[in-house]
This record gives sequence, C-alpha cells and structure tokens, in this order.
Amino acid sequence: MARGGGGGCCPSMDLMRSEAMQLVQVIIPAESAHLTVSYLGDLGLIQFKDLNAEKSPFQRTYAAQIKRCSEMARKLRFLKEQMSKAEISTSPTQLNETHLEFDDLEIKLGELEAELTEVNANNEKLQRTYNELLEYNTVLQKAGEFFYLAQRSAAAQQREIEANQSGQTSLESPLLEQMSMDPSKQVKLGSLSGLVPKEKAMAFERILFRATRGNIFLRQEPIDEPVTDPVSGEKVAKNAFVIFYSGERAKAKILKICDAFNANRYPFPEDVTKQLHAVQEVSGRISELKATIDMGLAHRDSTLKSIASDFEQWNHLAKREKAIYHTLNMLSVDVTKKCLVAEGWSPVFASVQIQDALQRATLDSKSQVGSIFQVLNTKESPPTYFQTNKFTSAFQEIVDAYGVAKYQEANPGVFTIVTFPFLFAVMFGDWGHGICLLLATLYLIIREKKLASQKLGDIMEMMFGGRYVIIMMAVFSIYTGLIYNEFFSVPFELFGKSAYACRDPSCRDATTEGLVKVRGTYPFGVDPVWHGSRSELPFLNSLKMKMSILLGVAQMNLGILMSYFNAKFFRNSLNVWYQFIPQLIFLNSLFGYLSLLIIIKWCTGSKADLYHVMIYMFLSPTDELGENQLFSGQKTVQLVLLLLALVSVPWMLIPKPILLKKQHEQRHQGHQYTMLQDTDESVGAELGEHHDESHDHEEFEFSEVFVHQLIHTIEFVLGAVSNTASYLRLWALSLAHSELSTVFYDKVLLLAWGMNNVIFLIIGIIVFVCATIGVLLVMETLSAFLHALRLHWVEFQNKFYEGDGYKFAPFSFTLIREEED
Repeated sequence: MARGGGGGCCPSMDLMRSEAMQLVQVIIPAESAHLTVSYLGDLGLIQFKDLNAEKSPFQRTYAAQIKRCSEMARKLRFLKEQMSKAEISTSPTQLNETHLEFDDLEIKLGELEAELTEVNANNEKLQRTYNELLEYNTVLQKAGEFFYLAQRSAAAQQREIEANQSGQTSLESPLLEQMSMDPSKQVKLGSLSGLVPKEKAMAFERILFRATRGNIFLRQEPIDEPVTDPVSGEKVAKNAFVIFYSGERAKAKILKICDAFNANRYPFPEDVTKQLHAVQEVSGRISELKATIDMGLAHRDSTLKSIASDFEQWNHLAKREKAIYHTLNMLSVDVTKKCLVAEGWSPVFASVQIQDALQRATLDSKSQVGSIFQVLNTKESPPTYFQTNKFTSAFQEIVDAYGVAKYQEANPGVFTIVTFPFLFAVMFGDWGHGICLLLATLYLIIREKKLASQKLGDIMEMMFGGRYVIIMMAVFSIYTGLIYNEFFSVPFELFGKSAYACRDPSCRDATTEGLVKVRGTYPFGVDPVWHGSRSELPFLNSLKMKMSILLGVAQMNLGILMSYFNAKFFRNSLNVWYQFIPQLIFLNSLFGYLSLLIIIKWCTGSKADLYHVMIYMFLSPTDELGENQLFSGQKTVQLVLLLLALVSVPWMLIPKPILLKKQHEQRHQGHQYTMLQDTDESVGAELGEHHDESHDHEEFEFSEVFVHQLIHTIEFVLGAVSNTASYLRLWALSLAHSELSTVFYDKVLLLAWGMNNVIFLIIGIIVFVCATIGVLLVMETLSAFLHALRLHWVEFQNKFYEGDGYKFAPFSFTLIREEED
C-alpha cells in the first residue's frame, strides 16, 4: 500500500490531504467478469491500469465486442438523425435499469434500422414520383394555354385569309398563302414540353437557337411559385417551355441540350380530348400518391415516437457496454483463460464497498468461484483524489488548473476558498457592485437544477460552473466595499456620524480645509469625509499600499508555513532545517520587519519615512536613523535582521546538497553490506526489489543537485522581493476601480442630472448603467479575477506546492454520463 507518512502535524481537514490510496489486484473468474466490471463501474471507485499496453486494440480479447458496440452506436446515431429530421425529441426520462439485454437490443436496433431504411427508400421514390406528377400537371396547364392561344390565333388568321381571297389565286398572291392552302406542301412539326430552371432559361434558349440555327419555335413562361425538383428535392424557380421543331436531327440535339440544362421533359398530347384525359389521370394519381405518402410518414413518425421513449436508455446501455468491454480489454487474461487479472488504484476507505460489489457480482452471475481482492505493495506514485462537493469543486478546479497536487501534499484549495475571493474583493471593493454580483449569482444558484439540465453557451457555462466562487467574491466585495465606504463611489454614513466637522460656517462649501475632529473615530471602515477631499488620494493610496504589503507578506508566510507541514508529513527533516527555517528568516528579516514598521507607524502616528528606513538598512546599516526611528533599539534590531538575512542565503544553498550526497553514500553502502551477508536466494530477491533504487543511486550527480539548489535559492531570494512588489497590484487595481467608478458617477450621472432636461437625464442614466455593467461589472471583474489567480498561482503556491501529481480517474458510469452532457 502506498502511504505518505505520518500525518498528525497538520490541521485535520478533508481537503488538506488527498485520500489515502492503495494499489489493488482483483482476480475475476471469466464467467463473472462482465458483471463484476459493471458493478465496479456503478461504484466508481477504481482506476484500472492497462495491463495490455503493448497490444494494439485489434489484438485484445474483447475487440469483437467493442466492434459490435461501435456498430450499435452507429445505428443509434442513425435513429437520432431520423428523429431530428422528423423534429421528434427524445423523452428526458430517468435512466433506470433497462430490462432489455445487450443481444436483444442489438437485434432490435438492426430491425429498426432496416425498417426505417426501407420506409425512407419507399418514401423517397414516392416523393420523387409525386414531384414529377406535380411538374407534369404544371406542364399540362401551361402547354395547354400555349396550344389554346395558338389555335385561336391560327383560326383568326384563317378567317382573315378566307375573307380577303376572291376565290382564285392571282399572280399577286403571296407564295406562303398558296402553300398553306395546298395540303401536299404542309410540313409536320414535332413538339417537346417540360420545365427548365429559371436561372438557366436564357442560356437554354440561346444554345437551342445556335444548335438548330434558328429552325425551332420556343415558347417559355415563368411559373408563379417555385416547384420541388424531383431529383434534388429542393424548391426551384422554373419556366415552362414548349419547343416546336422539324426533323429527327433537330430533336436529338434538343434532347441532349435538355439533359445538359437539367430540363425535365414531359409528353403533351396535341389532341384536346387526350389533353383533358391526361389532366384528369395526373390529378387522380397525385391525390393517391399524396394519401400514400401521408400514410407512410405517419407510420414512420409513430415508429420514431416509440423509439424516442426508449432512446436514452438504449443509448446509455450501448455506451455502458462499450465502456465495460474497453475496461475488460485493460485486464490481463490468465494462461488458462479461466480468469482475468485486474490492477488499479482505489481509496483505502473503498475496500469494503469494492469487496461487497465483487460478492454481489459472484452471486448474481451464479459463478462457482468468487473474485479475489488483495492489496499490493508498490513504490509507484498514487493518483490524487479529493472528495469535493458542488461548493468546493470550483475552488479545487482553480488549483488544479495550475497543476494537480502530488499525492497527499498540502492542498492550497483549502485556503483558496477564503483567500481567493478576499484578494479579489480587495481589488473590487464597492458594496454596490458587490450587491449586483450577488443578485446575479443568486439567480444562478436558485435556478441551478433547471439550468444544470439545459445547454448553456460557453461563457454562461463557465459562470454557472463557478457560481459559488462568484457568490463568495460578491460577499467579500460587499465587506471590503463597506470598509472602503463606497457605493458606486458614493460614501455613506452607515455606521455613525463622521468624526470631522467644519471649524466655522465658511468651510461648509470647501471640504478640503477647515475640518476639525469633533467626535470619536468612525467605527467601521473609511470615514466618509475623506471622499472628495484634497487629501483623499494621498490618504487612500497610503492605506491601500501598506495594506497590500501586509496581506502579501501574510500570505507568503502562510505558503512557507505549509512547506513545513509538507516536510513533516513526508518526514523530510532536510527540508525543515535547510529550506523552511532559512526561508522564513529571510522573508521576515526584510518584509516581515517592513510589515512590523507599518503597524507601528499606524499605531503611533509617526511621520517616519519607511522608504528611507528600508533603503538605508542595506546601504548604511550603521548610520543613525534620526527622525525615522520608530522605537528604541531599532538600529540594533536592523543589524541583527540584516545579518540573519545574509546568513540564511548560504544556509539554503550549501548544506542540503552536501547532506543529500552523504545520505546517498550511506544508503548505497548499506545496500552493499546487506547483499554480502545474505544467501544466494535473498541476494536475488534483494536485487529484484532494489534494482530501480540502486540504479537511481548510481545516477546521483552532486553537481546537478547543487545547481538545482542554487537555482531554487536564487529564485526564492529574488522572488521574495518581486513577489512582495507583485502584491501592490491589490492597491493599483483597487485605486483604478474606485477612480473609474467616480468618473462614471461624476462625469455621466451627475452631469446629466445637472442639465435639468429629462431627455439628457434618461440618456445619462442609460450610459451610466451600460458603463457600470460593461466596464465595472464585466471587464473589471475579469481583470481582478485574473490578478487574484496570478497571486495564488505564483506568489502563494510556489512557496510549497509542487503540483506534479495526476488526478484519480476512476472507471465510473456517472462520470461517463456527465462527460456526455
């Protein structure tokens, strides 16, 4: 079993250390393997190791079953597509254990796919025929109009010719008229009719004219509404056409051109009686086909509705089976092929639950042999597993985004729950903006059950996932806003009267001078009289800058303190004596001392220049402090602290590599001595057990260890300065937020109010609301969030957090379902 060491030196919190893990081996009889893995998937507390990593997917035992599952998944996708086309949604029913077996489901899906494929093919044929008949009906109507108008025109011309003739043909009579009167000289013309896409109509006409050298008569007319093309099934605007031609060669050319332009041709009888008969016949067939298509669609919809009620269960069963067989492929098959061997990580507390699941699987599968559960000893690094809830999971994700904790190292997530929203609020302090954030987040929390089941956008999904982080940020923002005494940049006397008042009536309009203290200090937060005064910025800058340093030094000390708990937990005394202690001394000799000076200056009201004190502590440590002295013996204290800071650097750098080399040599000699005293059998066992360790010892390089320690020391020394300066972002962003809020209030809202115009007032309110939401509640929130994230990842976590572990990823049907959603 993999254990981290004695854990009694740190606070007993569930999230402080990851769960104790163990490497387990389960030997499962082949006949109960499927059911056993299924029950373990329901339990979700084992992360299986792949014991067949050297095999390709096709060489594994259950490759055929996975292929069947993939085929079932394809059929389910086909059914899903059919339901989407028919606009039928799946029933959001609860996923209970389905009574349908895997083999029965496979048969049923095959039957449903074949049935729907046949229905779709028949429907496609019928729909194509229906669309062709609709086009044919349109052609009959349009061509009928052409012929009717042509016959009327011809009859009128005939009557006119007969009326003009005197009875005998004279030399002056036109030759064509004589030919038309002579039946033996008349030419028989052929005709073609159909529909051509409207966008191709002009090109169609030109090509026909050129191909036949003008020896055709073409008549086109657009159809009022787009018709459904029988081939593509799409709505297309078309023209009806009739072509008159003479000769078979012209006909052959026209047919080829019609095919090239996707012009659908339909026969048109010249006889009026046959035309009427064709119209009636087509209309009757259209009605019959319409009824047949409607019946087919109704049958398809009823089939799909019956599928929709069970679709989610079928889909879940298919994915469940595929996951089971994928897991079974990770198991090693015994030589006898009668049992399977599984290895994996599980929490120590889950041993009883796993054994219960194994027993149930043995009983339910009616296996004569039970599964064997045993814990293996290993030197592998176990996965990291924290049991989180919906409140703590978002904070843990913030830490995991930097790096997953090493097995059982101290988890920064415990402190992040408080420090992250607090540092955010220091930069975002305004209780008006905090209330807006709180109301928006309360809406997400109150409706979380409904929103959790819906598809949200990327940004909304991110906000919903971090709703408990945001509500903590909002609460802390209200708290810091009350301390800063800012409500959309406006101060209020919430906790009593201001401590200051005017010396005389003349200073009533001049708030920058003439104020005297008339009562006790304002009980909570910043006195409202500071806002708008001449000394507002110097006062708030000094306050927030010093507060930022105090918060930064406190959090960095917490990080160093956590490195002590890690060292004690893993029984690493070198890290306690040669890392924790010198780091603590170095940081507090410089910046801990600066924090103490800040507090003393606040308490005594001294006017000492702390910049001067800290700079000349290094440049001239023996000089007298003069007016910058804050307490007696300060010079001696500074000399001692400076000496400690200088001593702590080589303390971090030199002893640890030397002691590591010494420990390595002692262990190496100890192993050699033990092996000489053992018998041949124990020598072989010892060699096998310690082969990796001996190999590591041989590769020990003092120069590499020393360089690594040198880098670590330089990083800490320089980082102590840069990290402390980095916390000044708390002051900078707080100042920026406050000034932006003041600008929007003074230059937008008050300016519009002072114009005494309703329209300007409405415009001013709209601009103020948009600017507040867009800039202060969205952009500033994101900015403060990212800066708080950086302070935790870089300034806090790098003091103790390695973050080189890997997450516990158990085989769990619940996790598979969540990933799908």
